Amino acid sequence: MAFDIINPATGEKIDSYAEMRPAQVQGVVEEAAAAQRGWAQTRFAERARLMRAAAEVLRANQGEYAGRMVAEMGKIHAQGLAEVEKCAWVCEYYAEHGEAFLSPETVTTEATRSLVTFPPLGLILAVMPWNFPFWQVFRCAVPALMAGNGVLLKHAPNVFGCSLLLEDIFRQAGFPQHLLRSLLIDIPQTTAVIHSPWVAAVSVTASVRAGRAVAAEAGKALKKCVLELGGSDAFVVLEDADVEKAVQAGVLSRFQNSGQSCIAAKRFIVVESVYADFEQRFVAAVAALKTGDPSDPQVDIGPLARRDLRDGLHDQVQRSVAAGARLLIGGEVPPGPGAYYPPTVLAQVRAGMAAWSEELFGPVATLIRVPDEAAALAVANGTEFGLGGSVWTRDLARGERIAAQGLQSGAAFVNAMTKSDPRMPFGGIRCSGYGRELSSYGIREFVNVHAVWVEA
Repeated sequence: MAFDIINPATGEKIDSYAEMRPAQVQGVVEEAAAAQRGWAQTRFAERARLMRAAAEVLRANQGEYAGRMVAEMGKIHAQGLAEVEKCAWVCEYYAEHGEAFLSPETVTTEATRSLVTFPPLGLILAVMPWNFPFWQVFRCAVPALMAGNGVLLKHAPNVFGCSLLLEDIFRQAGFPQHLLRSLLIDIPQTTAVIHSPWVAAVSVTASVRAGRAVAAEAGKALKKCVLELGGSDAFVVLEDADVEKAVQAGVLSRFQNSGQSCIAAKRFIVVESVYADFEQRFVAAVAALKTGDPSDPQVDIGPLARRDLRDGLHDQVQRSVAAGARLLIGGEVPPGPGAYYPPTVLAQVRAGMAAWSEELFGPVATLIRVPDEAAALAVANGTEFGLGGSVWTRDLARGERIAAQGLQSGAAFVNAMTKSDPRMPFGGIRCSGYGRELSSYGIREFVNVHAVWVEA
């Protein structure tokens, strides 16, 4: 079987990769397991040195890496450069803080000495998506490696070129040759790798459907699993919000990466007293976005990663309009090659519509009018998802109360768009997954919380 890489901006085939044979996969897994056993014995200072070296490799080749993202999944070039820089940041963050996060903790008991240590689990299988082909991997792999684990990367087939570059980055930085390896495989072999005795745990960033499937296999094998799945983040605009600030942040949050982000603002829930002003400003800002070649620095919106994803998104829009949603802008598939879809805004979105209950993974925003704060929170929390969300208000105490106690999600922001940050835990609840990445919480996901009791 061959995996063809199609440039989503042109529809042209740019590469092809043969699927690894089972014997090859087995060999890679065993090599990675051997590398991890040695790596687990290294000092944190050595791990930190190599992490800083990885950051240097990333910055030295920033243009090349961004260009590969443009070619394979249609990312805007400037956004690709920013993604590489963020990967360098997470390397440096864990180089600085990793040892402290995993330092043994002394516990007072009747023993002579009792403590908790955090040794690595072993090999982590990372099943990763295409939308942030570098950052999603680094977000998982860097804390796992810093903790002493090894990583097997099963990337999305349409970004296998990125996957091989990622493997090479760690080699260039001086990490053991087989410590992070890319597996060019599809679903059946992924299942076999989950059940490999060398694999200790699984980390998945994917759709809800894919996450359920991988978690089910991990459960059968009694292996820990961290899931970061879909999202339908609420963007709540209250009557005392700075509407212009909310509009500018909302457009960036919704249409960044051509709308292909699980933590993008997807449902704009606006209190009635400011709804008309918000809608007018929002549509005007969306109309100003330029769609086109993702390598063009003047372009804001590139293609979706694949034509089938574009067609699925259009079907969701059409079903919503047929059910009574009002199309304010966009909503038509453009002619020509590529997987382009115009920036689209739907209003009068109600329960039962696709745009209400399904994740729209692309440049489509839904506007929902509500009477007050209580109704806004009821709509915000009335979803199967729970990844992130934001609330917009000039009353910071009110905003913090809503973010801390009102929004049911893994993260909530006040007067700021939802984003991932190495310093803060990242993950969701309900169908958005479980477990956390990043910060001290993320590095402890793939360690053994190990109790040690010593008596004289």
